[in-house]
Amino acid sequence: MKKPGAPGSKEIQMSHPLRSKIEEKVNSASVVIFMKGTPDFPQCGFSNRACQVLRAAGVQKMGYFDVLSDDPMWEALEEFTQWPTVPQIFVNGKFIGGCDIVTEMYERGDLQEMLGSKS
Repeated sequence: MKKPGAPGSKEIQMSHPLRSKIEEKVNSASVVIFMKGTPDFPQCGFSNRACQVLRAAGVQKMGYFDVLSDDPMWEALEEFTQWPTVPQIFVNGKFIGGCDIVTEMYERGDLQEMLGSKS
């Protein structure tokens, strides 16, 4: 993954087109996952596990974005959340975390409670 060369250039990139695209996607569904691949065809074990956990928690329909299809978007997402890895899961527009956090929340029952009838 290539990083922009000039200092501060990521902030300029984030200023509107990519930030708006992320915000639009985050708000497009009650549950959104930025991942490698798609929920039906994940391209890494963590993305696969996160989708399995979300489904086990009752999510039947989730929005998603395949970060492998858009390197600048992947970089912008990292800056948007200050989270260096994918998958990244959002519930009701709020960043929840990655695979490990969502799995732990599921095991405690917190994820199911958070989702309520919003899945």
